[in-house]
Amino acid sequence: MKNVTDSFLSLGYWSSAGSFGFNTDILATNPINLSVVFGVLIFFGKGVLNDLLDNRKQRILKTIRNSEELRGGAIEQLEKARARLRKVEMEADQFRVNGYSDIEREKLNLINSTYKTLEQLEIYKNETIHFEQQRASNQVRQRVFQQALQGALGTLNSSLNNELHLRTINANIEMFGTLKEITD
Repeated sequence: MKNVTDSFLSLGYWSSAGSFGFNTDILATNPINLSVVFGVLIFFGKGVLNDLLDNRKQRILKTIRNSEELRGGAIEQLEKARARLRKVEMEADQFRVNGYSDIEREKLNLINSTYKTLEQLEIYKNETIHFEQQRASNQVRQRVFQQALQGALGTLNSSLNNELHLRTINANIEMFGTLKEITD
């Protein structure tokens, strides 16, 4: 290895007039070396770089297409959801309107049925009052009639003989039979 290094060092001592050699001056050789390295990199790296950029471009385009498809699907789902929302809102409005009309109808039915019930109760009350008045009137008549009859019987018993007494009883019995037929 020492021989190789020595040969490079001895080459540096050669004169540069018309011959090929190595320049050991770093400041003078650096731009040349850099241009050679860049040239090699561009020549060989251009294909790799183009492949990388093409792959990246394809992935970006694919991502954009997928995003557009997803966006289209999302827009379609949004429209469907809006349509369902409109439908549900219309149904809710219909239910609300029907509910209010049902409530009003039930309210009117309840009011009407209450009035009918009150009218029937009033009729039953009047019939009961009339019936009680008739019963009370009949009881008073019977009581008055019994008292009158007892008074008449007492008067008859004290002032009549047996024969007159029997005829009066028979007449009263006929009169009671007639009254009973009239009341039935």
